[in-house]
Amino acid sequence: MATRPRSLHALLGGGAVADVLLWRRRNVSAAAVVGATAVWFVFERAGYSFPSVLANALLLLVAILFFWAKSASLLNRPLPPLPNLEVSDVVVEKAADHALVWINRLLAVGHDIAIKRDRKVFMQVILVLWVISYIGMAFNFLTLIYIGVMLSLLVPPVYEKYQDLVDEKAGLAHSVLSRHLDTIISRTGQSTKQKKTE
Repeated sequence: MATRPRSLHALLGGGAVADVLLWRRRNVSAAAVVGATAVWFVFERAGYSFPSVLANALLLLVAILFFWAKSASLLNRPLPPLPNLEVSDVVVEKAADHALVWINRLLAVGHDIAIKRDRKVFMQVILVLWVISYIGMAFNFLTLIYIGVMLSLLVPPVYEKYQDLVDEKAGLAHSVLSRHLDTIISRTGQSTKQKKTE
């Protein structure tokens, strides 16, 4: 029995986040784009630093809460509604479980490279780290986050519209890159074997 491919909306979680990423809630998506652009502009172009903005925002929040509480007691008004600010054990356990999965995956990759001497995984890791290094040299961290937010808001609707064409071209690119990677791996394997025989 053939299974139907899941929709992009279902792959993105099928909830409010998927609606925002696919621009089904246009106002929220536009607000996310404008908000990300404003944050990027404040930190990147206006020259503010994150610690100073965070400290000033917290200072303002603490001052407002202090004066609200003082004026509430003088004017017989209710105190500011503050939730119970605690992290539950369940949240910490879930975060630890997710972190454990990712750490084990990284350790498995390291095991494959060091113990099994898997050249294909080694070449893939080298390629990914080189691309990350190259991108990191071209942009600073905040600009990379901004680009990531913009891509996450702009790529999913384009992919949803042109899914068949993108899948076809991505499959073709994957097969070409896999072929080149296999060629590189086979050549490096032959050169190390020739050195051993000599």
